[in-house]
Amino acid sequence: MKSMNEHDILILTGSLGEGHNQASKAIVESAKRNYPHLSVKVVDYMELTHPKLHTAGQYFFVQWMKHFPSVYGYLFQKTRDDSGLIQLLRRLSSFNLHKISDLLEEVKPAVIVSTFPPAAAAVAMLKAMGLTSVPTATVITDHTDHSYWIHSHTDHYMVGSEVVQKALLNKGIPPSKISVTGIPVHPVFSQPVNRHALRRQYGLTSRHRVVLIMGGGEGMIDKEVTELINSGAYSPDIRFIIICGRNVKLYHLLQEELGEHPQTRIMGYVDRMHELMAVADLIVTKAGGLTVSEALTMERPMLLFKPLPGQEQDNADYLVGIGVARQAMEGELQQQLLRLIMNPRALGDMERKAAVFTHKESALSVLRRLLAIQHSFRRSAQWTGAVAPSYEALNREAYSSQYMNH
Repeated sequence: MKSMNEHDILILTGSLGEGHNQASKAIVESAKRNYPHLSVKVVDYMELTHPKLHTAGQYFFVQWMKHFPSVYGYLFQKTRDDSGLIQLLRRLSSFNLHKISDLLEEVKPAVIVSTFPPAAAAVAMLKAMGLTSVPTATVITDHTDHSYWIHSHTDHYMVGSEVVQKALLNKGIPPSKISVTGIPVHPVFSQPVNRHALRRQYGLTSRHRVVLIMGGGEGMIDKEVTELINSGAYSPDIRFIIICGRNVKLYHLLQEELGEHPQTRIMGYVDRMHELMAVADLIVTKAGGLTVSEALTMERPMLLFKPLPGQEQDNADYLVGIGVARQAMEGELQQQLLRLIMNPRALGDMERKAAVFTHKESALSVLRRLLAIQHSFRRSAQWTGAVAPSYEALNREAYSSQYMNH
């Protein structure tokens, strides 16, 4: 009988960007719906290993991305393939590694899945040093093959698209270690919806063309959005829905500027995003991995606004490449948006292509793969008589220096 502190699945996530956490929540929700007997524990890797720097790290990461995107983009490309700099980043993940081993001893998971690159690196280090035999998987939460996701002792990778699968194969990862599951999104995005009924619920008719503008929580909504709406250079049938997320300052600012506008609805944080996506004819958003995966699951056309260098640009390149999105850079929003929303044929073509490339029930696909990995490992352990090492026997100073000199 399983003891109270044992879990079937341990998910290691991180709060540098919301996508890693959202992917973890999607897996948990899918487990509740499809495998209620499973015990799933989610741990924030940054909060566990660097509790004093956790909140400050989030803040400075956001500010860095906001004010110095070109620097981030340069470093991203510099470390895309394995290099001395990426080796340094991996070594940084070894600090406080004993906290991960303590966590494994406490939780006793049957399988570990990481949705956050530093967590994947840390677990791979433990395996490299022979300090755990628990099977490990990584869910890559963007359409990218960046080297920080990839570690020699990771047992399996779950990726969002065949494009990423091919890129990992080119890096020498065996086909048996890669599954194309889609980036895991909440199960509600895969459920059938009655768009006409939802439109009536939101006071919209079939003649309205609805533009859903997202990304307020990350500061995406800027003067180009307000200038577009105030310009009036669009059909009276167009309706704008602007989501500000938890950005209260932006919400109040837009209420002052656009609150009386008859074709615009401004909303703060919403918990029924799948409904708003369903009623939209076009979604204007940043190219974050989870947001675009939700939209792709809903088979909605996208206009990706000013993707940041790095994983956002990788996501945008993939989505534009398969024909489900367009990209608008600085100064291009109004022209691109009006051209799309006034072209039902183009929107219909994007919808049809989205239906081809979407991964419905992506979180469930991840779960099924994890259970298969767990089952395979148990059979292998029974056959060979393998046992996991004793964590109590670890000399923390010794194993840290062992890996640093590896």
